Amino acid sequence: MTYKEAVGKIDSLLVFGSKPGLERVGELMKRIGSPDKKLKFVHVAGTNGKGSTCVLIANTLKCAGYKTGLFISPYVLEFRERFQINGEMIPENKLCEIVEKLFPIVEEMKKEDKIITEFEFVFAIAMYWYAEENCDIVVLETGLGGRFDATNIIDTPLASVITSISLDHTAILGDTYEKIAFEKCGIIKQNGITVAYGEQKDGVIDVIKKAVAQRNNKLYIADTNFDVIKSDLDGSEFVVDGVTLKIPFIGKHQVKNASTAFCTIKALRERGLDISESAVKVGFETVFFPARLEILGKNPVVMLDGSHNPDGVKALANALKENMSDKRKIGVVGMLADKDVKTALSEIVCLFDEIITVSPHNPRAMSAEDLAEIISQYDIPVSAENDYKTAYQKALSRADVNDAVIIFGSLYLSGDMRKIIKNL
Repeated sequence: MTYKEAVGKIDSLLVFGSKPGLERVGELMKRIGSPDKKLKFVHVAGTNGKGSTCVLIANTLKCAGYKTGLFISPYVLEFRERFQINGEMIPENKLCEIVEKLFPIVEEMKKEDKIITEFEFVFAIAMYWYAEENCDIVVLETGLGGRFDATNIIDTPLASVITSISLDHTAILGDTYEKIAFEKCGIIKQNGITVAYGEQKDGVIDVIKKAVAQRNNKLYIADTNFDVIKSDLDGSEFVVDGVTLKIPFIGKHQVKNASTAFCTIKALRERGLDISESAVKVGFETVFFPARLEILGKNPVVMLDGSHNPDGVKALANALKENMSDKRKIGVVGMLADKDVKTALSEIVCLFDEIITVSPHNPRAMSAEDLAEIISQYDIPVSAENDYKTAYQKALSRADVNDAVIIFGSLYLSGDMRKIIKNL
């Protein structure tokens, strides 16, 4: 089996299951030898900031000497990015080997009318690889929600982490912050430790506290009284709990995510993990996570961000106000039609001098023309392009060395656009 064939097998599975529940993935785990039972986890759920929090924790654990698996979704660079050990993606030949071994089991289950989804199979591949490689700990990001997410098949983790909660996937998870928080809190297991992002919407902390009390957890709430020493296009430096830390991420929201990661490290120490202050400092400073306010050029500034819902776009808008208020800004935007596009755009379009729209390569994408129509209501120059490269080159042609080109709207846009930017 070639790598292309392996990815094709994975892509052939249904994206969403016919009904919610963990029974199917639970049975799949048993049939492949219950690899999840051989591993220890940090389990992370939330609406925004999950990925940043995960990579900060994972890189710190690696720097502390632990063989650390990282499971994230979706990917930006390439499909293998979803599966990492100590920052290295799964080798192509290993992915092929595992797919070849596990896919016949998925086909057997299909004959029994037990349909395994794409995400459930991807999760199974990850667990199989991490167990085979004897990982000390796995940092595990949920896919969608928490309570019925495939990742929630695991037993009580070393820590359950709830990042920032906002409105997204409301048709599936609920239309209020409290309903969404309830779903995310499904990852909190009996007799565990829970870490919560410190600056939540009204009602969210109450939902978290209730879940923690019901399941006999100890709750840590991340510190929001940090002191930001510096925040510019090179990253952020801040003090939390008396420790000075640097991260290569831009924006106050990323400092809040880092505070959540730092709080999780403190909880893991309570669990007996040996994580020195120097490991935390190096882990935070050397972390890499593409397409999260990522700077890919300086003259003009070129920024790539995967913000895709109202709170994510608001965080990008705040970062632009903090770091680029003096720059003329040209946007390249592509969004999915099932997102709250109008609310998200209302947070940011007024900051741009010109916007070019594109359509992400995804079946759920909003057309470039429809997106341009929405933006035109803000009396901002806007044009639609059907080709990513043409859109980016057009944006560059409009910018001089003191301006900024900002690409945002969907992680499905980010991966392909990043390759174009890097290759020009």
